[in-house]
This record gives sequence, structure tokens and C-alpha cells, in this order.
Amino acid sequence: MQITAKTLLALLLIVVTPLGCKHKPGGGSGNDIIVGEYGSMTGTEATFGQSTDEGIQLATDQVNQAGGLLGKQVKIIARDDQGSQDQAVSVVKELINREHAVAILGEVASTNSLAGGQVCEKAKVPMISPSSTNPKVTQGKQFVYRVCFTDDFQAKGDADFVSRRGWKNVAVLTAADSDYSNGLATFFKEEFKSHGSVVADEEYRKDDRDFKPQLTRIKAASPDVVYVPGYYTQVINILKQARELGLTVPFVGGDGWDSEATLKAPQADGCFFSNHYSPDEPRLEVQEFVKAYRAKFNKIPDAMAVTGYDAARVLFDAIKRAGSIDPIAISDAIAQTKNFPGASGTITVDAQHNARKPIVMLEIRGGKTTIADTIPPQ
Repeated sequence: MQITAKTLLALLLIVVTPLGCKHKPGGGSGNDIIVGEYGSMTGTEATFGQSTDEGIQLATDQVNQAGGLLGKQVKIIARDDQGSQDQAVSVVKELINREHAVAILGEVASTNSLAGGQVCEKAKVPMISPSSTNPKVTQGKQFVYRVCFTDDFQAKGDADFVSRRGWKNVAVLTAADSDYSNGLATFFKEEFKSHGSVVADEEYRKDDRDFKPQLTRIKAASPDVVYVPGYYTQVINILKQARELGLTVPFVGGDGWDSEATLKAPQADGCFFSNHYSPDEPRLEVQEFVKAYRAKFNKIPDAMAVTGYDAARVLFDAIKRAGSIDPIAISDAIAQTKNFPGASGTITVDAQHNARKPIVMLEIRGGKTTIADTIPPQ
């Protein structure tokens, strides 16, 4: 068949036009600004992802009701990573490449933030972790941020708290396959050297169900307190089995303990954990957040909800200040965040992309928490 000049021009238009109209990742679409979110909506740590999502929903409702950003509404596209590193990588790639998200919110678990953060770093799309505390999450990263304290600070606060209680002999029980647990345990043991002695140092794996061999060895070491920097799903079983063995000393942990399930476990009475906030704090930002959250979800927010709320609000503030939906411009604005009035405390992003935040130490009694101590930011 003979190809005429007219036919050739038509063919060239067919080839060229799709390329010219191709939407660049991070470009937004229509009347919406697309923000991606990933977290463990299902799986063993599902309450983390669900609570974070609720905090993000509340912040998004508030910004959209106030007129949105840059003349557009914010649209959150959430994906479930099922608590899996591989799935975290997959869903973040989808949010950036297919959904064209201008920024990413997530994750809670440090292991999954490390996985998803690598994707964001390569794509040059900013990511804010609400509550991943392992220092490695932002270490050496240009586009990954967090709005929570880090494990080095949290562990130091935990060690100081244990010391101030007069406990000199501590046992440590660590999840060997968790970046979060390993980070906290390492920093805690290093800090506690100047306060007392680590009389037992045991490990378990996240999928374990039987902790009695480790707990039996811990009991034999006669500690004053046991430090368990794990997630609530394992901590509840650890506490139950410890009490069954007659190990009655207090247990102390980090923010991974924060769950309604932990508070409901009778074996947790008299135990302590460090956290991002308490709903009983009198600060105006806390009380306004708790009131709005209860009105929307009919329950008291946990720490994952408040850090999800703050992560979203810091991002929205950065987009507004950037005056742009360009991911690099948004990232630069996040880096310039100073004295932002968060519900979890005043947020200033430092040169390492971390937010040095105050810590509250909470005591569990009768299914509720009370503030046992407050540790100011470094």
C-alpha cells in the first residue's frame, strides 16, 4: 500500500500525541491534589494502619472543608501493605507511578518505612512517616521525613525513666527481626550502662507464639524490670506468659505498645510505655484534636491517630507554603517546617529530617493510661 504524505502525518500524530499528553508522576489531576498513603490496614499490626488512616482522614476533611489547597481539594488514595516489606514497595510504586501522588504518607513500622522510603527517594517524591522511630528511616535521605521522635531519644527517655524509678537491674527482650525493636533495644542498653546493669538479654522473632523459654531465663536473673521494645501483638502474649510463670515485676516498652488491646490486657496493669501524646494533656491542640476525632469516629484517639493527623497537616502546610504541587518544591517546604503547632507537640524538622518531640511516659491501670512522666525534647 502506498503511504501518502497525508497518511504519514496522521500516523505521526497517533504516535506523538499520547507521549505529549502523558501525565508526569506528581502532577496532580483535575480539581484534586493526589496524596498517597500506605500502611498495615490488615495483618498483625492492623490497628496501626487503621488508626493512622483515621487521623489522616480527619486532617483531610478539615483542610477540604476550609477550601482545600491551591484552589483544589485534597484526595487521599490509601493502599494496604499488609505489614509486608515487599507489599510496601509494590503499593508505593503504584501510588507514585499509576496514581501520580505528589507526596506519600506512611508508614508506622520502621521496616516498612525503610522499604517504601527507598522507592520515594528514587522517584524524588516526598514521604512523611507519621511514627516510624528508627533513625535509619531518614538517615541519608533527601525526600523522606518524619513527624515523630526517634529511637535514640525514645530509648534514652525510657532508660532515664527506669533509673528514676530506682530499678537498677533490667532484663531486655528484643524482636530480632524488627528494625524498630532492635533500634530501641540497642540505644536503651547503651544508655542504661550508666544507670545500672542488664542482667538478661533475650531475643524472639515476630512470628513466635511461645516466649516461655526466654521468660524463664529472665526470671532466673531476678530483674527489677523487663524492657520489651516490641509491638502490641507480641507484647500482650509476652505479658500473659510472664505472669503465668510468676514473673511479676513491671514491664516497660516503647510506643509500639500503644493499642486498645494492650490496655485491655489485665496482665499489663502496672506496666509503662513511652508515647507520642496522652489524650489527657491539657494543651489546646490536644483537646481540639481529641474532640474532633471523637465526633467523627466516636472513640478516643491513640498515638498512631495523632501522628497520622500531624503528618497530614504538616504536608498540607508545606504544599500551601510551596504554592505548588511539584514534589521537589513540596519536599523543600517540608524541610523548612518550623514550630508547627501539632497535636503531638510543636514540630520543627531538623537537618536530618527528624522532629525532636517531647515524650510522655504512660502507666497502664484498669484499661486506661495516666501520665507517669514527661520528657522534654532534646
